[in-house]
Amino acid sequence: MSGGAQLSVTDLRRATRYTVQLPVIAEHRALGDLMFSITNVSSTGFMASGIPELGKGERVTIRLPQIGRIEAFLVWGDKDRAGFQFERVIRTDDLVKMVKSLVPRERPGR
Repeated sequence: MSGGAQLSVTDLRRATRYTVQLPVIAEHRALGDLMFSITNVSSTGFMASGIPELGKGERVTIRLPQIGRIEAFLVWGDKDRAGFQFERVIRTDDLVKMVKSLVPRERPGR
């Protein structure tokens, strides 16, 4: 049996990415709670910083605004950054609502 996750979405790196700064607490089956920050997100996954050493294919569960709980698989890691793929594709309208809820609103008149 080969190691790692069997990911169903092969290459959707062209999905629109949104730059965010979202601190999250992820649940890992062996390590418990992990704190890191999501730095960009798309409908298929996210990039995060402040990630501890994890192996390819390891899973975490996070809670996202507007989306709720979702599982993600580690696809790549480099020092303290890592890329994760969601277990399922997030609907575009839900993703846009989430991103809008994270971006500070401009004051009227500016």
